[in-house]
Amino acid sequence: MTRSTRPLSTSIAAPARLRRVARASDRRAGFTLVEMLVVLAIIGSIVGLVGPRVLNYLSESKVKTAQIQMENISSALDLFYLDTGRYPATEEGLGALARRPSGVSVWNGPYLKSNGVPKDPWGHDYLYRAPGQNGPFDLGSLGPEGRPGGAATVTRNRDSAAR
Repeated sequence: MTRSTRPLSTSIAAPARLRRVARASDRRAGFTLVEMLVVLAIIGSIVGLVGPRVLNYLSESKVKTAQIQMENISSALDLFYLDTGRYPATEEGLGALARRPSGVSVWNGPYLKSNGVPKDPWGHDYLYRAPGQNGPFDLGSLGPEGRPGGAATVTRNRDSAAR
């Protein structure tokens, strides 16, 4: 066995020196306030640039979803017409596609695959009128505002494509 060649005083002072070095490294281990503010500013800039584009995409996708749903409802109305010889009256509404209206002898429904008539992407009922202004029926959604003439009002009738 060999003894350490270091003096005794050095080996005793070593733990104190280690504590001092550990304290100094603890002070340097975290982020400064300026560094945190820079990171938050960068994140805020990214959200500010990307956020509106994402919201615009979501809005456009809801309009497209409404158009697709109205195409499906329009096809169901055509099937109802083929079976009964007429489109549902305005008073019967789109519910006639899900359950047999009174006074109809031939009805091979339900004509919609879902349970009942779907709501538009904004949670409102679709509007239906028969006869329509430009064809046998008008079908529409009031958009996110839920009122006529809103920014995202979507309409469809038998003789025109969704617009």
